[in-house]
Amino acid sequence: MYSIRQLKKYLDEHHHISMKPNQTQQLRNLGYYHGYKGYRFIKNPSHKIAFTDFDQVIAINEFDMQLKSLFYPKVMFIETALKNYVIESVLRESKSENIDTIFNKSLTYYRSFTLGSTNYKSAYTKRMQLKGKINSALLRDYGQKQQIVKHFFDADKPIPVWAIFESLTLGEFGNFYSCCNLSTKLSASSLLKLPTNLNSDGKVTESIIYAIKDLRNSVAHNNIIFDTRFKTGSIDNRLSTCLQQETKISNVTFNSIEDYIVLIIYILRNMGVTKTECKQFARSFLIITETLRSKLPISMYNQIISTNLRPKMNLLETYISKS
Repeated sequence: MYSIRQLKKYLDEHHHISMKPNQTQQLRNLGYYHGYKGYRFIKNPSHKIAFTDFDQVIAINEFDMQLKSLFYPKVMFIETALKNYVIESVLRESKSENIDTIFNKSLTYYRSFTLGSTNYKSAYTKRMQLKGKINSALLRDYGQKQQIVKHFFDADKPIPVWAIFESLTLGEFGNFYSCCNLSTKLSASSLLKLPTNLNSDGKVTESIIYAIKDLRNSVAHNNIIFDTRFKTGSIDNRLSTCLQQETKISNVTFNSIEDYIVLIIYILRNMGVTKTECKQFARSFLIITETLRSKLPISMYNQIISTNLRPKMNLLETYISKS
């Protein structure tokens, strides 16, 4: 086990990264294992960044932290709003806030498939697993004395769906939405103002939930986000097509962090957030990237930031103005 001074020496001798005498505390704060070993590559360990001094490591760390500070309030706002849209649609469909009634009337996507088929079994299994996850989430929050859950448990009353949503993680909420029947999904998608020609089955909304979930979880848990390594799976091409069609921005692949800026602003505008606030968000992102650019060699900066950044941001500002 290396001491902090031995780690400084190791960085110098083995990774050829020079450090100033006064950077011991910076290395301690950043962490060799949590920090440097995470920031030394882009997306995967085989794509290493050729650092020459520790200031470059610090610059990328600061960039990543600034991104998380920028994203956090927006993704939390979007999470809350998405849950509200689905609750509204579920209540309209089931005409009840009782979870058992909702399961019987709204969480019936499995019926879209032929009885006994592979898809039917898969969707039905997912629905049953959702019941278990909801019960586990409620028991977890009751054990932690979460007040909303505790109130209903202690009063021996059924917990309404809106209270259940307070206990669901965004991933669990995504599973809930996935189990909803078509009319519920289309109702929620309509509230989100998604184009019907690309979202006839509600799958674009589902992709939005899961895309936001991956980003939100990484931001909340202080994981590295600058290179989009947080993605847990592929994103439905229809979401990319939707964003490209609606914003007129091409090459939205979610392989670079600015594509999440595009996604968030598109959602925010559809949720009624002002043009001014959306433009401020986009410009704050550009300021962060320009600060990074001033601290890194251009070749290193171009490894981290897509060359499409400026054209995409210009088109995004045009979209905001016209939306």
